[in-house]
Amino acid sequence: MTKGCMDLAKLERKLIAAARQNPPSEQVPHTFEQRLLARLRACPVVDHWALWSQALWRAAAPCVGVMLLLGAWWWFSPARNLPANDLSQELESTVLAAAEQEPPPDLSR
Repeated sequence: MTKGCMDLAKLERKLIAAARQNPPSEQVPHTFEQRLLARLRACPVVDHWALWSQALWRAAAPCVGVMLLLGAWWWFSPARNLPANDLSQELESTVLAAAEQEPPPDLSR
């Protein structure tokens, strides 16, 4: 925001409250209203989408750098050459472990 600009709704409420307390007089310059409104309209409007876009583009380069570092770490790690565990087989044996258990003994005797 530029210097001298503030929340327009808040400023409008303050100006209307001040105008109600002070009736207009003949001492006000002829184009005062137009100059004041032109200055208020000249205040820049904050574009939130542009701010998000800038932040995301600035974050893209560090994210790519981190991705490259982690990829290189994985590529050159000694654990990469070990035989891979089959995750599907481990999951299946874990899920079916409960089904393969023997039923509990009958306690109603």
